[in-house]
Amino acid sequence: MTQPPGFGAPQDPPPQGGFGAPPPPAGPPQTPPPPQGPPQPGYGYPQKVDQPGPYAQPQQPGPYGPPQQQPGPYAQPGPYGQPQQPGPYGQPGYGYPPQPQYPGGPGTPPGGSGSRNPFKGKPALVIAAAVAGLLVVGGTVWAVSSGGDDPKKPVAEESGSAKPSASDDPVNPGDGDGGGGKEQEDLNEGRQAGESKVLWYKTAPDAPGSGADAPGMWVTDKTAVKAAYKQLFGYKVGDGNPAWDPITFDQKICAVTPQKTAANKIVVAYMNGSSDRAECNKLQEVDLDTGAKGWTGEVADGDLFDSTLQIELTVTGNTLMVGRSMSGTAYDVTNGKKLFDKSKYGDACFPSAFAGGPKLIAVSSCDASGKNEHDEVQELDPTTGKVKWTQKFDKGWRVARAYSVDPLVIYSTNEDKNAWNISTFTSGGKFRSQVGFDENFAPACDWAIFARDLTGCTGTVADANTLYLPTEATSGANEIVAVNLSTGKEKWRVKSPADETMLPLKIENGKLIAYVEPSYDAGGQVVSIATTGSDHKPAKLLQNPASAADVEDGFYSKAIDWVGGRFYLSTTRLSGDDDAQEKLMLAYGK
Repeated sequence: MTQPPGFGAPQDPPPQGGFGAPPPPAGPPQTPPPPQGPPQPGYGYPQKVDQPGPYAQPQQPGPYGPPQQQPGPYAQPGPYGQPQQPGPYGQPGYGYPPQPQYPGGPGTPPGGSGSRNPFKGKPALVIAAAVAGLLVVGGTVWAVSSGGDDPKKPVAEESGSAKPSASDDPVNPGDGDGGGGKEQEDLNEGRQAGESKVLWYKTAPDAPGSGADAPGMWVTDKTAVKAAYKQLFGYKVGDGNPAWDPITFDQKICAVTPQKTAANKIVVAYMNGSSDRAECNKLQEVDLDTGAKGWTGEVADGDLFDSTLQIELTVTGNTLMVGRSMSGTAYDVTNGKKLFDKSKYGDACFPSAFAGGPKLIAVSSCDASGKNEHDEVQELDPTTGKVKWTQKFDKGWRVARAYSVDPLVIYSTNEDKNAWNISTFTSGGKFRSQVGFDENFAPACDWAIFARDLTGCTGTVADANTLYLPTEATSGANEIVAVNLSTGKEKWRVKSPADETMLPLKIENGKLIAYVEPSYDAGGQVVSIATTGSDHKPAKLLQNPASAADVEDGFYSKAIDWVGGRFYLSTTRLSGDDDAQEKLMLAYGK
């Protein structure tokens, strides 16, 4: 492939003495046998008959293809590895691709040890904390527990009241009627001067023993909204009281729009049944502020093998893009009317993933079983579907993530070469640069069983000229590295203010907002970092109370946001553990 103009070779990586690839996990969780049927092409690279290697990314099967092995919820890109691997466009790439982790399968998190957090610094491990109900009395936030040697350590509560079912409200709807319990822990008790306070905290509805998704988290100036299993909950941002009655869907929620529209609306997809053959094709628009239901729709199957077994949703402007296994369909998000299809084109190119937000990006896998196998990235006009530009990746390179959509930053992997690459693009779709140094970057990336979740990474932020990425905390504090998008070289880096991982969150008023995770004796922090000048020392915006550190650190998996001076934390997966009341959402403020 021709080298793009201005695409200088990266600087030499550091010596590799002692920095081999990490050993692979003992083995992935077992998955149920697939339905019988003919092998399906699916999108992406051809699947291997044997177990995928430790560096394989999840791939898209056809409707009857074998289930994919599931990496942990935080697969980590960029552990140190062998340098000088060819990049996706003839340039040297660096290191190994993400190392999938294999904790117990969904719904079967590993048991804890005797320590408070034995897995600190290992975000790939999914940890389910056993916390009981919560009570809100007179503005005080209570965590409820019963029994046990340590009253501060939440355990399952056995009360006379029935355990909430999947169709019930959360244990603590915010009206003071908590789940009850013999011992109550005030999450703000002992709060020190200068610390934030827990504004409200919500426990989750019951989930099946196999676990359930709790995707998305949307915050407006009035309402914080969270999906969990079959329900959608809306809470007032200030006090956590219900903003509207929970919405219960006929079947489990299977996809949501990560973005909200300009009118504060989202689209939720749910299954059309509960059997193994059920598809994710029912759509419902919802107003975040009022809970009112808008238009409904059903996504049609595509051509042969192009199913809606799993779909992805994304919003760009007034366009809702629904991605199937091998194509996509765009709808007017304001009324549900179909706009256009994005289907097979060119050299057997099948659209396999979409990213939305400020731009609509499509990723296609081309000639998957031929000699010209490769991935292509395109920008689409969100109204008409017209292709604005197309950029081809070299053979063997797979587009895995979009670290940013505008400016576009793509993380790609090459399994055969055990290599990864981060490339940036101009507004016209030309290669702008690639990260030109070897670094152990570690954003927190959700996994997707069937679809490529392009934008499913927390901890990747970009402005017009700079990409901000977190390094992995091998021991103690990690760092945030600012990368020049024009050259791919490091501009500056800053160390976490605590011995805990710091993740970039967003750009606000020209400054980088980051979240510092809690430690065993201190709550987490929200900090701001100057993006210009020479002083990049983090300035503390919020110091969460130590009294709530256990709860803050004990979410099964995390979605985080900073809106209007408040910090929001929620889970993205429910374990389905019948012996514990699971956490759903937590809000901090001053």
